[in-house]
Amino acid sequence: MKRAAVTGLGCITGAGENLSSMMKSIYAGRRYPCAPTRFETDLKASHPLFEVKKEFPLADEGEDSRTNAFILTALEEALSHAQIDWHKLDRKRIGIVIGTTVGCAFNNDSFYGDYRKGTFPDISSVERYLAGNSALYIAKKFGIRGPAITIANACSSGTDAIGIAKGWIESGRCDLVVAGGADEICRHLYLGFYSLLNTSAEPCRPFDRKRKGLNLGEGAGIMILEECGAAKARGAKAHALVAAYACRSDAYHPTAPHPEGKGLANAVKAVFKASGLRPEEVNFINAHGTSTVENDRIEGTVISRFFPEGIPVVSTKAYTGHTLGGAGGVEAVMTVRGLMDGLLPATAGFEEPDESCGIVPTTKLTEVKGRAAFSNSLAFGGHNAVLAFVRGE
Repeated sequence: MKRAAVTGLGCITGAGENLSSMMKSIYAGRRYPCAPTRFETDLKASHPLFEVKKEFPLADEGEDSRTNAFILTALEEALSHAQIDWHKLDRKRIGIVIGTTVGCAFNNDSFYGDYRKGTFPDISSVERYLAGNSALYIAKKFGIRGPAITIANACSSGTDAIGIAKGWIESGRCDLVVAGGADEICRHLYLGFYSLLNTSAEPCRPFDRKRKGLNLGEGAGIMILEECGAAKARGAKAHALVAAYACRSDAYHPTAPHPEGKGLANAVKAVFKASGLRPEEVNFINAHGTSTVENDRIEGTVISRFFPEGIPVVSTKAYTGHTLGGAGGVEAVMTVRGLMDGLLPATAGFEEPDESCGIVPTTKLTEVKGRAAFSNSLAFGGHNAVLAFVRGE
């Protein structure tokens, strides 16, 4: 049976411009919420977010975007980690699947503003929108001729991308797949979430009794997945295996999760069945943990149902913010890194347990020694996706 091995990891978020610096900061409990610096609003008070401070010149007119720059940065790190030489690979056997929801599609405020004023604005932003397929952008950049798909499935997009990549490896369609998620913050997005009343005026506090909402973030998390035999043949190290992936729908509401977490519970059940793992073999869970009232309550309740004896749970969104379509990719990368390091950070901002959640997340740097971990994603539209990773062999 073909299996999908994780041979390379790369990441960029508001917590750090590469995976190593990011994990060093997170393990130390440092986080960097800030007011928006890349755009202005008319709001009386800004809600904090987690920006990537690095600036990226957009060189390829009509194709470059900040989201694609995040992907390239994380991909270059992942390729280096996997010790890959593109020139020695069959590019027809390489796939790309990227999850995003914002991409460059919402960065057109100036165009629409000028258009409504009756002027004839430059259409480069529209061209960029039309060219905003991140997977095809990467394929063109690297001359990759295998399958390329961009997934837009709300906040589970990055998780779904990795799940699809797993299927491509196991079916024999690809020997190697670039997979993950990325998104950027823009004014349109920021004001949209503000108007939904689900962002917090203070740094987020996942699973805390006094949580008031999420903070937005941006960045990318990219994995290199390879078929185990192919990876071994070139001397690559399997840092983890993608043991299972499942997605299930609530079929309930456009934005609110099902009150009983039925979709998430069904996804977790499917992951257990597909992976053959037992609850006692699962080392920790990287929760979706947005710090919104209902998401945390429902996710915590479902976790406690499957792990009545308790399990270490962390929400890394406390450090990265909610990176939307990028979240599943970012958190999957951090989940594998947690397995590699045997460490979980404290869940920043958490102080007071909420009995309705049924769980208490990590409150300090925690050593973990098991062989498996889950990464959860709960998305608008009632979509729930779960990945199971096991320690590499």
